[in-house]
Amino acid sequence: MSFTSGGSSRWTDVGLATAARGIATCGDFLAATTLTLTLQSAGAGGTAVAGVLLAASLPLVLLAPLTGRLADRVDSRTLLVGAGLAQSAICLALAYAAHPLLVVSLVALLASGLAVTQPVLSALIPTMVRAADLPRATALNQTAGTLGVLAGPAVAGFLVGWFGSRVPLLVGAASYLALVLAGLLIRTRRGGARPATSAASSDTATPAGAGANWRLRHDPLLLAMVATLAGVIAAVGAINVIEVFYIRETLGASASVYGLVTGAWPVGVLCGAWIFARLARRFTDDAALVQAGLLLLAGCCLMVLVSVVVPVALLLVPIWLLGGVCNGGDNVFNNLVLARRVPEAARGRAFAALGAAVQGAAMVGYLIGGLLLEVSEPRPLIVACGTAGLLVLLAFA
Repeated sequence: MSFTSGGSSRWTDVGLATAARGIATCGDFLAATTLTLTLQSAGAGGTAVAGVLLAASLPLVLLAPLTGRLADRVDSRTLLVGAGLAQSAICLALAYAAHPLLVVSLVALLASGLAVTQPVLSALIPTMVRAADLPRATALNQTAGTLGVLAGPAVAGFLVGWFGSRVPLLVGAASYLALVLAGLLIRTRRGGARPATSAASSDTATPAGAGANWRLRHDPLLLAMVATLAGVIAAVGAINVIEVFYIRETLGASASVYGLVTGAWPVGVLCGAWIFARLARRFTDDAALVQAGLLLLAGCCLMVLVSVVVPVALLLVPIWLLGGVCNGGDNVFNNLVLARRVPEAARGRAFAALGAAVQGAAMVGYLIGGLLLEVSEPRPLIVACGTAGLLVLLAFA
């Protein structure tokens, strides 16, 4: 499966890749938050804001078949440098764009770059390390992405408040240059005509043509894992739309408390990634690892259900922390199973397919949440979300 063996893992490369992912992710969320705040302040209305959010997600789903193949067939250095430069130029254009339609179009192009870089970086990580080190490397990669998610909106809020919309978008444009720098400095390479260059020979030889013939549907275990994850996200994902009304209106919390509560889940994801990265080494059977991931998804759903009984919003913080811990552990297990079972030459397509399933399911969840809020109060909807997630898990168990 083309993990490194015989020599040591290339932790310098892992550090460069994870730093680039964290900085670029921060740029993604900085740009999205800046544009959302700017459009709302300008009175553009909910349609324009929804258009930005949709434009930031849809390319990750629609372009997955193409970008996955690019990640496997084109030199990773070329893709990181090219996509990083393109994203930087697009974000620079966003800093000077005024018309909402132009803004939405540029956001879609920006997300198209992300659709390229995500599978490239994800597929590079297993090539950089020995199999025994993969859980730790995966946790590092996930940590970087989560820190970017946390930092982006906070930095955007500060910069927009002090300088308006142009400065944060210029900062976002600079952040994408981290991908260019990483592409030039990372020694590990994959894609293109030659085999992946790693620190040593592969643990297990991959048969010739195995990558070209790989299909997700041909691996029942992987297919079940991805389908279950997507189903749970679609069911529970509506909570992302509902929670602001539940916390602010039903529980009567302030904006600062709302920020504290929503920040608790990603902090839990960070903790869960490191806790379960250590435990993942004990699983030698992929099926057992998938089953453990399903239990963690059940933990996420249970935390959603428990959240409806709290009398005050601050009690949601420990509940969301525990939900995030389960979420982070499941992410580590999913990436580990994918890296173990997919031939090295097909990992770009595999990670693109997983990302598309997650993004597509999240979009379904947003749509469901928005529609149901028109006809129901937040509390019963949260119960419905948690219950639906558990039913999905029971259906696939």
